[in-house]
Amino acid sequence: AIIAWLIAGTGMYALARVFQALAARKPDIDAGVFAYAKAGFGDYMGFLSAFGYWLGSILGNVFYWVLIGATLGKFFPVFGDGSSAVAIGVSLVGIWAFHFMILRGIEQATFINFVVTIAKIVPILAALLLMLLAFHWDTFAANFWGGEGMPEKTLVAQVRDTMLITVFVFLGIEGASVYSRFARTRADVGTATILGFVGVTGLMVAVTLLPYAVMPQAAVAGLRQPSLASALAEVVGPWGSVFISVGVLVSVLGAYLAWSLICAEVLFAAAKSRDMPRLFSEENRNRVPANALWLSNIVVSLFVISTYWSQDAFNLMLDLTSVSALLPYLLVAGYGVLIARRREGYGADGAEAGRDQFIAWVAAFYSVVMFVAAGLEHVMLVAILLIPGTLILYVWARREQGVRLFKPVELVIFLVVLVGGLVGLAGLLTGRIVP
Repeated sequence: AIIAWLIAGTGMYALARVFQALAARKPDIDAGVFAYAKAGFGDYMGFLSAFGYWLGSILGNVFYWVLIGATLGKFFPVFGDGSSAVAIGVSLVGIWAFHFMILRGIEQATFINFVVTIAKIVPILAALLLMLLAFHWDTFAANFWGGEGMPEKTLVAQVRDTMLITVFVFLGIEGASVYSRFARTRADVGTATILGFVGVTGLMVAVTLLPYAVMPQAAVAGLRQPSLASALAEVVGPWGSVFISVGVLVSVLGAYLAWSLICAEVLFAAAKSRDMPRLFSEENRNRVPANALWLSNIVVSLFVISTYWSQDAFNLMLDLTSVSALLPYLLVAGYGVLIARRREGYGADGAEAGRDQFIAWVAAFYSVVMFVAAGLEHVMLVAILLIPGTLILYVWARREQGVRLFKPVELVIFLVVLVGGLVGLAGLLTGRIVP
């Protein structure tokens, strides 16, 4: 876990620095996650970045509802692991309740999200304090060197199994870039990105490592989700599980609200820049991108229903969310390399351009390593989803503009995506890939 956090921390810090540098060097680019990809690598890569980021946000929202169901399942067995029929039914009610609340106005939703953010931090900090007070150095030291009762795995395999989880944890550090059109100054975008990275890193490293100081590693590995609730129960008794579970519900509902806003904003911004159909650039009288929100929540609902047939919906949605976000991250890092090499926006400051180029290369290398760690199966599953996105949304947008679908290089990229998706689909149909 420590090695995985060091790798993730280094890679995500580099990525955060790339977002900070791009906000300063390219102040004219809004909704940066996909707009940077378009500026650096063309229209189709910009679309793939926008669609991949939107898809990752969608799958992340599905994960949140599975986690809510799993949390309720600790107290009400009918919810099971979060993918039972009852859990799915409750999730669908929640999805559409949030949908109609957001339609009433983003300002109201943003205020609720602010209140929830404050409320969810308190249980986490309290749990960390209680586990810190119960810290046993001997237990932590034994777990550090491997622990007892754990299956034999190489160090590389253990780190690889942890990597996608760390990617998921950091999703959202680029949120300030998504909403950059609302920033008072471009410097605020970069500052918010770095502060978000520091805050998330500190909290999540503590949440990950402190349980190893209060119970054996094998017990930590077998904790029921939400694992922090189960870990605190080992320290203070059953009330600790209830306390954290309530906090998890508040936290996840708040996160779901925030990511629902981001889903709609990504589609809206992409449509405004003509990378998505014009339909999604329309706002209602409350200045909410209503059509984008409708599509997002319809797709979330379909994926939630699909979890009924998944063997492990919790980890599947977590992994697919992380993989979907990797392509936008890789393209942002690549664009960071390009503008630093060209010294665009740097003037005569060659040293700063060289530093930023090195940092961008680190971020790009990290993104590639994450693709490898994800495994070919997860990459092909995401490729399956990219195919209808291209054939429906991209083709629709290009025909609206009356321009050619692909340049030669873009056609090659699409064919690679198509082959990967078809191989993945064949794997699903033959049972070689089990979601």
